Amino acid sequence: MPKKDPYQALRFKEFNIFLMVRFALVLAWSMQFVVIEWQVYSLTKNPWSLGLIGLMEVIPAVGLALFAGHIVDQKEKRTLLIKCILAFLLISTGLFFITLPEYASLDSSLYVIYALVFCGGLVRAFISPTIFSLLALVVPRKVYTNAATWSSSTWQMASVLGPAIAGFAIYKIGVHWSMSLIVVFALIALIALLNIEKKPIHNPKIGEPIFKSLKEGVLFVKNEKVILGAITLDMIAVLFGGAVALLPVFAQDILEVGSKGFGFLRAAPAVGAFITMIISAYMPLNKNAGYKLLAAIFGFGVCIIVFGLSEVYWISILALFFSGVTDGISMVIRQTIMQLKTPDAMRGRVSSVESIFTGSSNELGAFESGLTAKLMGTVTAVVFGGCMTLITVVSTGIAFPKLRRLNLEEDDK
Repeated sequence: MPKKDPYQALRFKEFNIFLMVRFALVLAWSMQFVVIEWQVYSLTKNPWSLGLIGLMEVIPAVGLALFAGHIVDQKEKRTLLIKCILAFLLISTGLFFITLPEYASLDSSLYVIYALVFCGGLVRAFISPTIFSLLALVVPRKVYTNAATWSSSTWQMASVLGPAIAGFAIYKIGVHWSMSLIVVFALIALIALLNIEKKPIHNPKIGEPIFKSLKEGVLFVKNEKVILGAITLDMIAVLFGGAVALLPVFAQDILEVGSKGFGFLRAAPAVGAFITMIISAYMPLNKNAGYKLLAAIFGFGVCIIVFGLSEVYWISILALFFSGVTDGISMVIRQTIMQLKTPDAMRGRVSSVESIFTGSSNELGAFESGLTAKLMGTVTAVVFGGCMTLITVVSTGIAFPKLRRLNLEEDDK
């Protein structure tokens, strides 16, 4: 059996452009979330306010997700993504102005921030299924696994740099000018995307009634037990393991490391995940993928518990780093499952169903973490979330035996 080329997806020009678009867009988005977290907590000194940021984004993202998936399957993907980036630019520009010193101190500024985050949730509902669908149009099926690995790695690289840049930018130039950097990166994503050609629409049911289309997408995920098990597992694990949302509290009040230490804390999980994904390009995770997925998320839960209990900065960094390592493994496997087992004509709808489960679980996790932190205390909330993750892994492994026995080597043809 010939050895697989770890760079096979990178040999396609448009895929490289796609990676540039995704990198710049995720970088801008992750920076924006961090900057807003810092600004809101600085204004309120209340962990509940951090939970509300997640809630404001997840309500529209989940509420519109299925309809967005239908539209994505009906429309040309590149043009739709251009419109999404333009909308994101408008939101980022609004946040840039509301963080001006003369406006940031106003009582109403907090409500404007929440409103703009809500609008961002509307845009996000379309971005996730559009990017997922576009990926399958810039590479052939035989390199889907490799492309999914590089795409996820790019996502993680941006997630590494985004929080780190945001943390250091807040420290050096303040919240307001940090927002200007976000606008610049969004513009870079837009310009790069213009270099990808328009793609055909692989959907024989153009004009299909919307509710019939939505039902078809939901039923497909329900009946494809491997997809259903994978995204359910990831959603609940991230929902209860959302310690990252409380990092401003740990950085300012528990570990007392300030904005500079906050940047390192935010970057640590993504560094671990990025390293894992680069290694997985050379050492594919397809063999015994189900067991590896379960083991990875179990390890993630353990890392979250260690982080919650730690009062030592370097132990906290290590715990977050290894939470990223385990999360990187689960992400590569889940994205490979999605790419290999989803028909082209249903990619938008299936990705939208997934986004309800996983794409918004970070924001729901932020809300859950903020709420439980208010009710239980910050440390107890994080440890509780990690324990719930462990329980989820065990119960999912029992409930979805097909997922547990999953081997993707046969599908990667």
